[in-house]
Amino acid sequence: MHYEVVGINNLKSFEIKSFSKINLGLKITGRRNDGFHNIHSIFIENDLHDVIRFEQSDSLEIKFKNQIIPEVNTVSNAINVISNYCNLSKNNIKYKITVIKNIPVGSGLGGGSSNAAYIIKTINKIYDLGLRNYDLEKLAIKIGSDVPFFISGKVKQISGIGEVIKTIDSTFLKDKIFLLVFPDFSVSTKWAYGKIKKDLYDDKINTKFPPLDNKVDLSLFENVFEHIVCLTYPEIMDIKSLLIDSGALYASLSGSGSTMFGIYNDIDLAKNAISYLNRYHTCLSLPRI
Repeated sequence: MHYEVVGINNLKSFEIKSFSKINLGLKITGRRNDGFHNIHSIFIENDLHDVIRFEQSDSLEIKFKNQIIPEVNTVSNAINVISNYCNLSKNNIKYKITVIKNIPVGSGLGGGSSNAAYIIKTINKIYDLGLRNYDLEKLAIKIGSDVPFFISGKVKQISGIGEVIKTIDSTFLKDKIFLLVFPDFSVSTKWAYGKIKKDLYDDKINTKFPPLDNKVDLSLFENVFEHIVCLTYPEIMDIKSLLIDSGALYASLSGSGSTMFGIYNDIDLAKNAISYLNRYHTCLSLPRI
């Protein structure tokens, strides 16, 4: 089964969408010998997205708009990984690639990881490299822990360091609306993981994140990073309370933050909730299921 890359009609100039994700629950199950942490989470791709523009050029060029991104970044890393694997010289990738950023950096929405995944999917497609999802996921984990998820996206149970991906029931999410709330600060993933204490590890979590069917009990979900991040940024718990008070079925931190989100049954209820949070930048989004 092949992935979805939307927007390629003319190889000379085209745009694709690079979607974001939220974490519905996130547990740390242990620290590995290589220093990475094993996780257990449900990733939900949603329709807030960056736009990646490809324009044929004399040479490879990478630019970003709306945000300042380091010269070495997930997009440049993705191109290095797939070109090295496929013996595709970067001199032969003759595109000006412009990433128009809408997903905030340090928000826990996986923007950089998504960009990387959509880059390797697109390079695979336009150069007809013939790599399958499985192959792309193996490449993606070399770039970052969240990158493999975005190869097929949608709704997945994620474990290991991000490389163990399982499709799960997601009927609960049909007709649901997300309200994303962006505080005036970002959270470094490296910093957040550095704050994890051993007593937060939980090896017995298989029953805590049930399938997202119509009978799902949302009280069984939690993000362990809420307890970590709120010690430095207590404002996130204020936002969570406002989301619940405004009618959200569930509210939580996404990833290691800083984005908070609420899940609503009804778009009018979600729109009304924005008035509770008018001091923040907010965004309504839909799950991609």
